[in-house]
Amino acid sequence: MASHHFDHVDRSGSVSGPPSAGDYAFDRGFRGIAWLSAAFILALVVYIVIEIGGKALPAFSEYGFGFLTSTTWNVQTGQFGILPEIWGTLYSSLLALIIGGVFGVAIAIFLTQDFLHGHLAAVFRTIIELLAAIPSVVYGLWGIYVLIPLLRPLANWLHGEFGFIPFFGTSLSGPGLGPAALVLAIMILPTVASISVDALHQVPYKVKEAAYGMGTTRWEAILKVMLPTAGSGILAALVLGFGRALGETMALAMLIGNSNQISLSLFSPANTLAALLASSFPEAGPVEVRALMYAALVLLAITLIVNAIGLAVMKFATRKFEAER
Repeated sequence: MASHHFDHVDRSGSVSGPPSAGDYAFDRGFRGIAWLSAAFILALVVYIVIEIGGKALPAFSEYGFGFLTSTTWNVQTGQFGILPEIWGTLYSSLLALIIGGVFGVAIAIFLTQDFLHGHLAAVFRTIIELLAAIPSVVYGLWGIYVLIPLLRPLANWLHGEFGFIPFFGTSLSGPGLGPAALVLAIMILPTVASISVDALHQVPYKVKEAAYGMGTTRWEAILKVMLPTAGSGILAALVLGFGRALGETMALAMLIGNSNQISLSLFSPANTLAALLASSFPEAGPVEVRALMYAALVLLAITLIVNAIGLAVMKFATRKFEAER
């Protein structure tokens, strides 16, 4: 008797039936587009490597691996080496990652762990993401005219009082590693904060409720439960931020001082591979262009290696978390 009550139900829109021929065609088409897109990206990376490698091959044959360990860049004598630039690239990016990573994760915690009303948190997140829209040259100008004069008294005091510490071994007379790293940290902040926010949002709220039920305090739940659970996503944010810092060009070319030297001091001028390429290419002759292509290939290799290491660490952390859970 009860079955007659369902006789009038319209089953034309049912989603429980088998896929139609159109559904199969759409699925195959989507898979094909996805595979083609992935293949195109891979082919593009290979093409870029081949193009840069082909132009760098004469310099590689002439200078060999000594190019990576020499500290002299002299066009007149034909001596080219990028060890100071490799040091400056890694050192400035690591400093920026430490600063931007700490503040980015702190901002993500602030925006996701009920410190703000949801609508207000969305407004703050939008403002932070807008930092990514500011042109690099604007950051550079701000660093020159605002940040360096602001830092100079503190930097010179640190040098005067704690000059025996290698990090404060020089005074800040103008552009240097410290201002460049601070600006770089601000530039990677939107990347780290935005992805960390998404990672923390992916953690089910019942995980935090379970932590509270176990008797944890608010900060214990955040630091010992939420952050480890979202650890792979936060690590991805840090890897992407580090990759962004490695390739930054214009702001660093304006702020780092473009000096071929290796120093631990935060206030000494330095140089990076990207800044070297940006400042030298416009007036480079054929010999220097080949050396610059070699430097570009090294920068590309560093970026790829860093991202590969980051992905490996992410996979290891994810597997370890899944095993522990």
